[in-house]
Amino acid sequence: MPRRQMRELPYYNSFFQCTSQPAIELAELITSLAPEGISHAFFTGSGSEANDTIVRMVRHFWSVQGQPERFNIIGRLNGYHGSTVAGASLGGMPAMHKQGGLPIAGIHHINQPYWFQDGGDLDPEVFAIQRARELETKILELGPKTVAAFIAEPIQGAGGVIIPPASYWPEIQRICRRYGVLLIVDEVICGFGRTGRWFGSDYFSIEPDIMPVAKGLSSGYLPIGAVMFSRAVAEVLMEQGGELAHGYTYSGHHVCAAVALENVRILQREKIVERVAQDTGPYLRERWLRLAEHPLVGEARIAGLLGAIELVPHKPARDFFPERGKVGAMCRDFALQNGLILRATQDSMLLSPPLVISREQIDELVDKTRLALDQTWRALGRAV
Repeated sequence: MPRRQMRELPYYNSFFQCTSQPAIELAELITSLAPEGISHAFFTGSGSEANDTIVRMVRHFWSVQGQPERFNIIGRLNGYHGSTVAGASLGGMPAMHKQGGLPIAGIHHINQPYWFQDGGDLDPEVFAIQRARELETKILELGPKTVAAFIAEPIQGAGGVIIPPASYWPEIQRICRRYGVLLIVDEVICGFGRTGRWFGSDYFSIEPDIMPVAKGLSSGYLPIGAVMFSRAVAEVLMEQGGELAHGYTYSGHHVCAAVALENVRILQREKIVERVAQDTGPYLRERWLRLAEHPLVGEARIAGLLGAIELVPHKPARDFFPERGKVGAMCRDFALQNGLILRATQDSMLLSPPLVISREQIDELVDKTRLALDQTWRALGRAV
């Protein structure tokens, strides 16, 4: 596929009404798979570039409608939306905000729906509604006519695979619709099958106005991302916006688009997303949740092929080790010694295996995770 495209047309820019057949076909294919209403795609080189684009796009969207005061964008603490200046500003990572004077003007944050850490004695569904309503509080604080959009991941990936309770997203969507705020669902992690649905928005029944995508679009074979957006947004931009003075040299790069196109076709042809939903996802869930029985694990959570376990000093209390991150790093290192890659976010061990993982490989993955937990438990001076 890359060789064929490079022989046919390796590169030409996508400015000034130019494009390529692979980019056209890719846009048509991914919008056909997207949630109802998503109809357009603007290609970028990465998820970070996609989220940079969104800042320009949503502010321009409101400005051309005579509402330039709709400048503020609300994100979530501990959310992640990339490493560029705008992307890191949209995200709520304190360590990133300490570097470079972030966030930029007009970016605000509310608390995350992290029940295990913050829920206390509240029922998870009650807690989730309370956290969702912080969005309404922030909108009213800033002034409804000054808020352009709210951005969040369906499931927080880099922040610790934080899966919101079922009551969270319906309330978020209700609030956005009530105040006319654009709903941006960052699908860079969840998109293209990770949850057993094509998008995390499908998993949670979200109706986004805008969706940044990347990683799964090409399965990482070549760099490509996109901003996918609704027909309503597109009509405003095309009919009232004139030209959005924005773009990247490699937007819709022909070779990258050709590879992404074939990647999505393989996902369809081999029914990989369906296999995650019907076979490997449920099997991994069954095995992964059993890890909650381990004396070091306070909670196991999973959606499709995206999961985490919380390491705690005392069960059943939802407390944390005094020096957060030390035990998680220890467990990560034991896992690596065993031939298993787990990511440690503080003391949460994160899981995101390939979509083509088999049941036999899932058995190996969970067994090696349990072994790393046992080794960590012993290293902490306790008998298994």
